[in-house]
Order: sequence, then structure tokens, then C-alpha cells
Amino acid sequence: MKKFACVFGASGEIGQAICIEMAKSGWSLYLHFHQNMEAVLHLQEKLSTTYQDQDFLIIHADLSSTQGAQNAIESIFDVEAIIFANGQSLYKLLEDTSPTEMDTLWKTHVQNPMHIVGNLASKLRNHQVSYIVLIGSIWGQTGASGEVVYSAVKGAQHAFVKAYAKESGSSGVRANIIAPGIIDTQMNAGLDAEERSQILDEIPLQRLGKAKEVANMVQFLTSGKADYITGQVIGVNGGWYI
Repeated sequence: MKKFACVFGASGEIGQAICIEMAKSGWSLYLHFHQNMEAVLHLQEKLSTTYQDQDFLIIHADLSSTQGAQNAIESIFDVEAIIFANGQSLYKLLEDTSPTEMDTLWKTHVQNPMHIVGNLASKLRNHQVSYIVLIGSIWGQTGASGEVVYSAVKGAQHAFVKAYAKESGSSGVRANIIAPGIIDTQMNAGLDAEERSQILDEIPLQRLGKAKEVANMVQFLTSGKADYITGQVIGVNGGWYI
């Protein structure tokens, strides 16, 4: 029997790394994307060529809208693991942030992931063991000036995982959240040399994280080797926040 996982945000750098590691472990995947169709099509072709006995199905949905979340739900027929690597950042002072921007971040990071999990819960319960993994953020733990709304929704994700782990544990669901520090992706490529140096001075391991290192933790949490772990916020941050 094939085992299916859904990776939301599969077109992003961290999402792609997660899909590659999950496919290596034998998972068939739903590959969700919103805007970057070229990246997800390339990923699908690469995975389908390498793992010909597995299925890789594409889902297009805008998770900043309720209808988009519903479209995603209706596209998933069997699922044993749900990984939320989707999202968007917002670099603004709180006083400059509009209610519309706040609502978009809330729906993308919190409301619609909760809506999706709630509607797919019965499918997760069809399996003796199932998994939910969210990619949170170090800012959900410690907060960031200039990213107050983003920090708030990431903190809400952390609280959701802790509560849902208690609610769903008796059904065999393991729910955890990974809180990366700064990861060396295109999103952070705009850091100048001085900014990068200042950040590295604060990180005990003296380097940025890699997308694959986040993906490795997702793979571990869904491997069967971590089945006594649930409700946890797991930092992948080089010691930046302890």
C-alpha cells in the first residue's frame, strides 16, 4: 500500500527539500503550490522520474482564502501525513500594517491550516499512526521587531500544535512544529555583508541553516522513529534561541 503525505508549500525552497527527503523515504506526495507553478512542475517531473513506483500529484490552492483551503481539502483522498511549509513573511512596523495584511497572514498561517487539519482528521484516523508537522519560526518563540504580525501568527501555530496534540493523541496523531532560525534561502539572499556578519555573531554554530536540515527533521518526525514525540516545538536554529 502506498502512503500519502501532503506538503503544503511544495514549490518553496524548504518545501522542495522536504518533498525530496519524504520521497526518499517512500512517501507518495500531494505537492501543493499557489504561485510558482514552474517550480512544482519541475519537482514533480524530478520525483516521478526518480521514484517511479510512487505518485506525485499537484494541488493548486490559495491558502490565504477560505475557498482555496476548501479546494485543497477536496483534492486529497487519502493522507497519512500533512506538512505545512507554506506561508509568507511581512516586514512592516505594526502601525503600518493594514487589517487586510493581518487577515491574510492569519488565514495563511493559522486559520486555513487548522481548517484543513480539521477536515482531514477523519482521513488521518484511518491510519494507526499519522503525522502533522508545521514549519513555524524562531520568531514565534522570541518575537521580532519589524515582524510583529508574522511573529504573532507563528506563535499561534505553536499554540495550535500543543493543543491539537492533546486533542488528537488518542487517535494516533503526532502533531509537532519545527521552528527554524535563519535558513540560507533566496528569501534571505538580500542580506548585505554587515547584516549577515551581525547575525552570525549571534548564532553559536556560526552559520546559517540549510533547507535540507529542516527537511531532515520533517523526515525524522514522520519516519516512525519519533513516534513518542508530539506537541513539541523543535528548534532548528544553530543555537540562536535556546
